[in-house]
Amino acid sequence: MKRARARWSRAVLVCGKCSKKLDGGFGPDGDRPLAKALRKRLGLKKGPKAAAGLVETRCLGLCPKRAVAVVDAARPEEWLVVPPGADLDALAETLGLAADRSV
Repeated sequence: MKRARARWSRAVLVCGKCSKKLDGGFGPDGDRPLAKALRKRLGLKKGPKAAAGLVETRCLGLCPKRAVAVVDAARPEEWLVVPPGADLDALAETLGLAADRSV
């Protein structure tokens, strides 16, 4: 078995199906999917060289109405339901990503 290194300090899973159903709803203009808006707000890159992993998945199975399901890999027992227009800074703080913003 091979191993690959990543610089991630945290990993967060964002439901891609929920994001697609909302057709945006996040960011300054409310026109971006949650993962993209949060990545841009925090200045995170993609892939293993990023400071934190923000991964858009397939359906997580929670399927909230007019919101996006989010899972913090450090706390898989507690899922978040994020409505459109939510404060991205507060969400980053809740997910433990606020410290990664300086990267």
